[in-house]
Amino acid sequence: MNTDTQIILINLALSVTTVLIIIIGIQLILVLRELRKVLRKSYEIIDTLESVGINAKEGFTEITGFLSGIKTIIKLVSKIKNN
Repeated sequence: MNTDTQIILINLALSVTTVLIIIIGIQLILVLRELRKVLRKSYEIIDTLESVGINAKEGFTEITGFLSGIKTIIKLVSKIKNN
């Protein structure tokens, strides 16, 4: 094999390798974009669930306070009846 043929084969191998690396890089960028979209949606879902949980907690706190107030009123009425 002469030197010109070797140079052509090396250049061909480098060109093919370069094209493959570029294709792999583009695919990697597309996968990372999709991953970012999925993460954004999951963060939105988590934020929604968190706000629902906080609202439910506040609602339970209000209900507990309301029931505690009723219990206090019942105790007060019982004491007034006993006196």
